[in-house]
Amino acid sequence: MSEEKSPLWYNFFRKKTEFNEQIANLWLKTPLFNKISKKHCQLLVPDMHLRSYKSSETIFNQGETGIGAALILSGKVSITSNKKTLAILETGDFFGEVALVVDEPRTANATAQENTELVFFLRQNLDELTDRYPNDGARLMRNLAKILATRLRLSNQAISNE
Repeated sequence: MSEEKSPLWYNFFRKKTEFNEQIANLWLKTPLFNKISKKHCQLLVPDMHLRSYKSSETIFNQGETGIGAALILSGKVSITSNKKTLAILETGDFFGEVALVVDEPRTANATAQENTELVFFLRQNLDELTDRYPNDGARLMRNLAKILATRLRLSNQAISNE
């Protein structure tokens, strides 16, 4: 038996390098991680939290306090508020980013539409990025500000068109 796969020496809890790279590459394709160093993103991935949800399972409810954003690795997620569907998100999409900067109640519900796998980028991950790599931390915060400003503008347009 090779030492590489020996149950005595193999770390079953270590995430596979290829899987971590896949997660980093998906985050880097989002506007949240625009112009963030690939190396620094890859260093954050092992501390991110993977979660699996079954179809129709609640990810979070409007009004709950959020602690971070989620990236969809596989599956679909519906975002709803007041029984109105705001978005159906798929692999590579992210949501919940407001929770990266404010300790406030969630503004919508998130529900898995099919079996779904998510990875969560938490406020503490952002703090770590900012502490260890201030330039990338500041860049991510600017990206986040742009995303939130765009969503606010689109929401205002939707309200004025009603």
